[in-house]
Amino acid sequence: MSKYNQPNPKNKGTLVYIDGKLLPREEAKISVLDSLVQGGDGVWEGLRVYNGKVFQLEQHISRMLDSAKAMHFMNIPSRDSIREAIFSCLIANNMYDGVHIRLTLSRGLKTTSGMNPELNIYGCTLIVLAEYKPPVYGDEGIRLITSSIRRNSPSCLDSKIHHNNLINNILAKIEANLAVVDDALMLDLDGMVSETNATNVFFVKSGKLYTPFADSCLPGLTRAKIIEISEDIGLECVEKRCSVTEFYVADEVFTTGTMGELSHVIEIDGRGISTGKKGIVTATLQREYQKRTKNDGVQIPRV
Repeated sequence: MSKYNQPNPKNKGTLVYIDGKLLPREEAKISVLDSLVQGGDGVWEGLRVYNGKVFQLEQHISRMLDSAKAMHFMNIPSRDSIREAIFSCLIANNMYDGVHIRLTLSRGLKTTSGMNPELNIYGCTLIVLAEYKPPVYGDEGIRLITSSIRRNSPSCLDSKIHHNNLINNILAKIEANLAVVDDALMLDLDGMVSETNATNVFFVKSGKLYTPFADSCLPGLTRAKIIEISEDIGLECVEKRCSVTEFYVADEVFTTGTMGELSHVIEIDGRGISTGKKGIVTATLQREYQKRTKNDGVQIPRV
């Protein structure tokens, strides 16, 4: 287990929000008849709290609501109620910085076991799990392998739905674990790079920034922020179909995601990326991203 994923003693006894109730972490549970248990039938978001603010809060809520609509959930909570659930959990735990939130919305409780959504007559289950958690990769650089598991295409399961059925990603992560590296690069059905099992990917070549089209991957919110930042600082960012070879020979490679922020890649399939050190472009984008996390976001109410 990565040293950045070890249990944090600060999280012991913290409160978890489940459908209007705040329960101690060790007692927070859902029913065996909940759709998450029955079929991984839910959608989720990962958010971070910096300096008393929830970063990209409204964008995350919007994506959750879009995913729930695409999944044809019934009785979906309102935007305001989701926002208030997040705030109530953070306030109850006195959490205002250095926090990651796993926000989950399932189709809800079923009348009996089964796959059919018509068994769901009670409405959705909303869960807010807030934890003290630093960026999970640290700042030492990460190593990747190319997974044999292909990323789902929209013809199979559209990754624009941020769903809880993560077996595709988990199988790729198992390959990375067995190879004793940090994560796995996942290709689409045509053999072009999509993302890793947990993050979006970028590379730098000859002063330009490149990232794969978000065809078979989630168009992450951190990814979108980095594209925005690159435009702000005058760095050209090109979305294109990218081969693994282009990543092998890149000047810089980095990953993006809420859980790990920006992380530079030092090796892919045994090929060292340039000098193996964090590149100038990556460092610049990381610095600009950290400025935004410090200053932007939705203020958590103080009580």
